[in-house]
Amino acid sequence: MFPITLKNPLVVFDIESTGTSPRKDRIIELAAIKVNPDGSEEERCWLLNPTCHIPEETTAIHGIADEDVKDCPTFAEKALEIFEFFKDADLSGYNSDRFDVLMIEEEFARVNLNFAASARKHVDVQRIYHKKEPRDLTAAVRYYLGRSHDGAHGAEADTRATLEVLKAQLVKYTDVPRTVEEIDEYLAPHDPNNADRGGLIKWKNGAWTLNFGKKKGERLDKLLINEPNFLKWILKGDFDSEVRMIIKDLLDNGKLPPAPKKGL
Repeated sequence: MFPITLKNPLVVFDIESTGTSPRKDRIIELAAIKVNPDGSEEERCWLLNPTCHIPEETTAIHGIADEDVKDCPTFAEKALEIFEFFKDADLSGYNSDRFDVLMIEEEFARVNLNFAASARKHVDVQRIYHKKEPRDLTAAVRYYLGRSHDGAHGAEADTRATLEVLKAQLVKYTDVPRTVEEIDEYLAPHDPNNADRGGLIKWKNGAWTLNFGKKKGERLDKLLINEPNFLKWILKGDFDSEVRMIIKDLLDNGKLPPAPKKGL
């Protein structure tokens, strides 16, 4: 029996990519295990053509070179299939909040699909681990599972190891919550007045306002009227896709997210 109470499916996934920048780099391998509320599992792995050169230093880490993916489908060609697999699911991975979630969200944004990561619950296995035993995945496998992590830096091996570590953590740490919603809050407490997970857009004094830079504290609806070029700059800037999609909806449709239930 799976040790977390699941309201939604939980997709544990891992990404290998051309580099470490979610905006500039591309996914070349995506492995995912979907744990359903009844405990059953579905497993998928996609090898993808990034349509750009895979740097040799990156190949040295995960072993995937241009030749390996030259005849593979692109992310755009598999986007709907992948989107369907992740549909209505909460998310889990190792360091996924800082990398994998951002990377896959960017890929979906490029094909005009809203992954809506902030609307999902997150169980980042690394956060549990770092709260208890700060190390990397290989050390986590050794510590929690008592074995070596064969196949490290391969998406399939890393994904399976991550799921096994998560199960072992929940056996070891009885004080870790037992629902995805509670673990999500335990690992990264949320401010209900943030429109995005990073808190760059915040509900303040009855309106959505910017929470960074020289326009910090200014209302988005007023910026739309008085300084639309500044919003266009955000749209083109190096911001998370979640922030850019909020700004795009404002510019294109004049819409902002609904007010939080308990706004300030």
